[in-house]
Amino acid sequence: MIYWIKRLAFLVLILPVAMCQAQGEQYQAGVHYEVLPQPIRTADASKIEVNEVFSYTCGHCYNIEAVLHPWVQKLPADVDFQQTPAIWQPSLEPLARAYYSALQLKVLDKTHMAIFEAIHVNRKKIRTEADIAAIFADAGVDGLKFSKVYNSFGMNSLVNQAEARVRGYRVQGTPEIIVNGKYRVSSRKAGGFNGMINVADFLIEKERSAQAKPQ
Repeated sequence: MIYWIKRLAFLVLILPVAMCQAQGEQYQAGVHYEVLPQPIRTADASKIEVNEVFSYTCGHCYNIEAVLHPWVQKLPADVDFQQTPAIWQPSLEPLARAYYSALQLKVLDKTHMAIFEAIHVNRKKIRTEADIAAIFADAGVDGLKFSKVYNSFGMNSLVNQAEARVRGYRVQGTPEIIVNGKYRVSSRKAGGFNGMINVADFLIEKERSAQAKPQ
């Protein structure tokens, strides 16, 4: 009888530990996400960065917004959400400029989905500065002000940085999520859009726990 009491007490102590270990192994490197061979510097080292690599021409990037946007709105204060437009070819550069122009003009909330919907819902060809300027005009942005930002020297730098970042992330398609410049999450490995969010949450907590440990 004493043996079984001791055995029960042991199980009570060890089971929570075992469960935590099992939960920690829910997502595995190389199976559900990839570990980048070389960490990429983040925008704010004091926070855990989540960076979505996307393309306005990508239908999957448009579709993931229904899952991604509500999640981003609820991210805690120690998580910094960023986005990087993929520029696979020169024809995508105008759309990358559109994204960064919207950021600088503080109208991303008005233009981001408008560009997606113009391409994927209304089937418009958004290829030139004039095409993009029309969307910004609908968002209340003066044409001259837009053109100045769109064609600025600083814009060239942002586009070049985006290209370099995507290369460093070793992105294979869009959308993909990069967590803290260390981990790459794709829908193929994570099992769909909801899976990407779940794996990203897991990696955010992994980074949070690692930062909490004494150095």
